[in-house]
Amino acid sequence: MDLVQLEMFKAVAEHGSISAAAQQIHRVPSNLTTRIKQLEEDLGVELFIREKSRLRLSPAGWNFLEYTRRILDLVQEARATVAGEDPQGTFALGSLESTAAVRIPALLAAYNQRYPKVDLDLSTGPSGTMLEGVLSGRLVAAFVDGPVLHPTLEGVAVFEEEMVVIAPLNHAPVSRAQDVNGEGIYAFRANCSYRHHFENWFVQDQAVPGKIHEMESYHGMLACVSAGAGLALMPRSMLDSMPGASTVSVWPLCEDFRYLRTWLVWRRGTVSRSLSMFIRLLQEQTGQSEMSDN
Repeated sequence: MDLVQLEMFKAVAEHGSISAAAQQIHRVPSNLTTRIKQLEEDLGVELFIREKSRLRLSPAGWNFLEYTRRILDLVQEARATVAGEDPQGTFALGSLESTAAVRIPALLAAYNQRYPKVDLDLSTGPSGTMLEGVLSGRLVAAFVDGPVLHPTLEGVAVFEEEMVVIAPLNHAPVSRAQDVNGEGIYAFRANCSYRHHFENWFVQDQAVPGKIHEMESYHGMLACVSAGAGLALMPRSMLDSMPGASTVSVWPLCEDFRYLRTWLVWRRGTVSRSLSMFIRLLQEQTGQSEMSDN
């Protein structure tokens, strides 16, 4: 087993095709086929399930892919450290939409300025989507609603968010879910942790929401609520940042549901130089010398 074989295996695993992987790493397809077979013989297991022209990772292959990524990341980090180089390459970062809009713009600008060799690639979406990205290796790290209890992930708590219900201006006071039993709500897709939090608030008070309208943005939610068409849940920091915030009434949740913590998470044991420098800068920006670790 050598690094070239690991790079070949990683490319094939991520593309699901010998020809596509060969094109990416500039190798002859027959060479990849031979080296992958040699790797499987060396390990004594089949890393792929072969289906006609497509390759699908076997259970052993999924496990080995995790170790392969960690090994290659460590090799790259070691080379950069020994050479005294600044972080470089692509840094794929995920984030909740509200966090990206309100909490981290200054952080991203400072990181780009300090480490210009890093190509920072930001994706936004619900916590579930961001976690899937980190677990699959598509994202190096992501800001998600936490804490995150997963055996292959680790992270730090970074922001506290106050969650508020927004309602039309003429709405009666909202102090508990029973006050809005059966009313329609606006939320992100089902894999959004904030949506789950809102639904659990109803369940805890033995209430149920009315129709759930799935939206793609907080701005859309605000516009619909302002028009008198329902309720929505969002971080107060996000609401305060948007034009039109004064066109709705704002009601904090009860203490058990009022505050949520945003975490930065990554795959356990895969802290690259780019990520470690990002965490250090995050600590500087938030004024926290030591952030809570899960």
